[in-house]
Amino acid sequence: MAQDIRIGVLALQGDVDEHLNMLRECGVEALRVRTPEEIAGVDGLIIPGGESTTIGKLMERFGVDRAVKDAAAAGKPVFGTCTGMIVLSREIIGSHQPRLGLIDTAVVRNAFGRQVDSFEADLHIPEIGPNPIRAVFIRAPWVESSGPEVAILASVNGKGVLARQGPILVSAFHPELTADRRVHEYFIRMVREARAAPAEAPSHIPAR
Repeated sequence: MAQDIRIGVLALQGDVDEHLNMLRECGVEALRVRTPEEIAGVDGLIIPGGESTTIGKLMERFGVDRAVKDAAAAGKPVFGTCTGMIVLSREIIGSHQPRLGLIDTAVVRNAFGRQVDSFEADLHIPEIGPNPIRAVFIRAPWVESSGPEVAILASVNGKGVLARQGPILVSAFHPELTADRRVHEYFIRMVREARAAPAEAPSHIPAR
């Protein structure tokens, strides 16, 4: 049952409460996590939207970056939305800000424009279901390029906005800002499947 799954939302900055509420509506235990010890105690982790430079620096300052890498190396799924997509990527084009490098993507910050250029779009995501998902984009990034192990699950104007590589899932949009739970339910399935699988560190995840 989903109720025995514990998913943490990294609570350094950003839209933490919206993710917590969505996870609880999906029937899982949802926790704010801020420390390496708290991250080690959950089955999956969400890195929410916010300000990517600030979150990256805070993760380094408190040792959270190493804890997230360790969790991913242990096969625990990690889901990054908007800023989370940026800090999880291998490359941030035009920036040397801190990043985790856990998914083989090169992303562009604010790729669709500034705050005033925020928009909504219907995405067709066959991996999740036949009906479109309404997606909210706010100062969103996009995937400019990706490695061969990355699956682009959804695109806008030919640019990836939802991608997965092994236990790492990233979205340029904010699924927590709508009433549609399907993206979070997809991540919960990833967490459930990871718990049921034998422990094996994915080859693309850096180990300590």
